[in-house]
Amino acid sequence: MQIVATKDKVVLKPVEQESKTPGGIFIPDQAKEKPSQGLVVSSGNKDIKKGDKVLYPQYAGCPVEIDREKFLILRAEEIMAILEE
Repeated sequence: MQIVATKDKVVLKPVEQESKTPGGIFIPDQAKEKPSQGLVVSSGNKDIKKGDKVLYPQYAGCPVEIDREKFLILRAEEIMAILEE
């Protein structure tokens, strides 16, 4: 199944936080912060493209699960920045 964003919506695949610190300490799931970076899967906005890595507020959007994959649907205006490498 494919998910396609409409109008001003953006569909993201959240990028999970590392489970180990650079010093080698493992972080339990309960202590991890909610992801605030994501990879754009689909966009109804012309400024945000599929494949962009973006920053968004921690509690923004609506989480959905399709075919056992977790996605986040949010308004394009909620995206704070596009990360470029």
